[in-house]
Amino acid sequence: MKIICIGRNYAKHIEELENERPKSPVVFLKPDSAILPKKNPFFIPSFSSDVHYEVEVLVKINKVGKYIDEKYAPKYYDEIGLGIDFTARDVQQECKEKGLPWEKAKAFDGSAVIGAFFNKNDFDLQRLQFQLLKNDAIVQDGNTNSMLWKIDELIAYVSKYFTLKKGDVIFTGTPAGVGKVSENDVLTGILEGNEAFTVKVK
Repeated sequence: MKIICIGRNYAKHIEELENERPKSPVVFLKPDSAILPKKNPFFIPSFSSDVHYEVEVLVKINKVGKYIDEKYAPKYYDEIGLGIDFTARDVQQECKEKGLPWEKAKAFDGSAVIGAFFNKNDFDLQRLQFQLLKNDAIVQDGNTNSMLWKIDELIAYVSKYFTLKKGDVIFTGTPAGVGKVSENDVLTGILEGNEAFTVKVK
């Protein structure tokens, strides 16, 4: 499987990081070694002193597809979920300043939390509410109605460049409110009132 991530898909998050608004989706990948094993804590890596949480709606691909037309995109996923794209912000900033790729900051071991998946038919995907709680306080509160590119648009766009395969997961971008994690933090993801994951930080 592969993890396909979308950056800068919520306007307020673009503003908070003072990034330029993209004309098309920003795409990067994480290897399967980035997946944090279920029930494992997240260990802050030694190479960063500024790791941020970024909660995101996830889409699990259910069959092989290439050059998928947007109107057929719904046939390529049955489940949606919630996860975290952990980002070593200090490392990312250094890479950006040098014009280098972001992988060291985004794709390191344990940087992808993949929570529970739910049947997409149980939700209105155009108005999907989700939150990230840090130590029981809401730090991110997002809604898919604020996406610059919706789920089906992302599937169509990504499939132009990468063949999508069964089991692939798309991280669809994070809303505003990203912030630093510290040792002993507890992060909880809520999707339309359903707990999708809980992660302890070490």
